[in-house]
Amino acid sequence: MLENLHLERPLAVFDIESTGVVPQRDRIVEIAVMKVMPDGSSRTSVRRLNPGMPIPPGATAIHGITDADVADCPRFEDIAEKLLAYLDDCDLAGYNISGFDVPLLENEFKRAGLDFRASSRKIVDAYAIFCKLFPRTLTAAYKFFCDKDLENAHGAAADTTASWEVLLGQLARHPELPHTVAELADYSDMSDPDAVDKSRRFKWNGDEVIVNFGKYAGRTLRDIAENEPGFLRWIIKNDFPDDVRDIAGNALLGKFPERKSSEN
Repeated sequence: MLENLHLERPLAVFDIESTGVVPQRDRIVEIAVMKVMPDGSSRTSVRRLNPGMPIPPGATAIHGITDADVADCPRFEDIAEKLLAYLDDCDLAGYNISGFDVPLLENEFKRAGLDFRASSRKIVDAYAIFCKLFPRTLTAAYKFFCDKDLENAHGAAADTTASWEVLLGQLARHPELPHTVAELADYSDMSDPDAVDKSRRFKWNGDEVIVNFGKYAGRTLRDIAENEPGFLRWIIKNDFPDDVRDIAGNALLGKFPERKSSEN
């Protein structure tokens, strides 16, 4: 029985592993669903799926699933009707699902020709709850690592001093952290290994660059250069970062980024 949670209808706790982070373009390679019933009983279903597209090395580095692992697995559309029935009348829960897992699931069902609407269900996101319980603001970090209240928060001088003290507090509390600037820079780097530019407008998909935004998301840069050059000219003329405009301009000239072997 559930002691601290009252369920009025089944709760589907789920997690997705995918080919990338763009719901409109990427595909599911593994989905696990734990269906918790109002009486507290539960059952879990796990399926690996063939995404019908190459799994980028950056995605494999995260979840460990390769193209060979899913070569003989069913496609999402093969299991879509059964999964939709399994999720019938369920609310949804998971960790950090609101921004990606839920939209990706909706898009997969849409591509399969089925109507799955998260808007008709309650969504419980444990990550959002975690962030509200333990805010990631400088004020909260200062209290946690330094056990002091931050006075004059959002004043540049106070925030600068507090940031330094928080860094020292992190190093003192966590001896497993590296102790050189170079190593700490690597440790704190949150950039996407598949990003071609800093703003992630273009991403690697294997050895090909794909567009990662707008109506052409998911199409290769080569395809866009050949068939939709106006899109690249639009990028060049508008307020995009210099590296994004350089990529677009070079593509119009037939020059495309080359992925270094160390990145494969």
